[in-house]
Amino acid sequence: MAYSEKVMDHFEHPRNVGEIENPSGVGTVGNAKCGDIMRIYLDIDDNQVIQDVKFKTFGCGAAVATSSMATELVKGKTVEEALGVTNKAVMEALDGLPPVKVHCSLLAEEAIHAALWDYAEKHNLKIEGLEKPKSDIHEDEEEEEEEY
Repeated sequence: MAYSEKVMDHFEHPRNVGEIENPSGVGTVGNAKCGDIMRIYLDIDDNQVIQDVKFKTFGCGAAVATSSMATELVKGKTVEEALGVTNKAVMEALDGLPPVKVHCSLLAEEAIHAALWDYAEKHNLKIEGLEKPKSDIHEDEEEEEEEY
């Protein structure tokens, strides 16, 4: 399985690892099937700009790389902009992922959404386009792929 140089770079030197004390929002998502768990912490200011973002990921190299890249993509963005960071955007930023690892980028997208949801809940905000996150990602996306 070949990984791009960017994936390897983010795996070997992940950005924004750790946690934020008293975060504005925290999102934890997992994929029961592959055992990856991703937690993203957001520090959001009064103007709804993401000042800082940290992550902790338990999983494969691709899971670490996608969470690292996802944090880079949302840092400094507004809540609205962060909502627009899709798994596709994460994959493109990493110059692609092997097909069996695409679910890792979905986890990254969901973890960001879960953290934004947590932030919105804590502050009684309604964020346009934000839906309640799933805690286990493989609930619907992956079933199609599994059937032979």
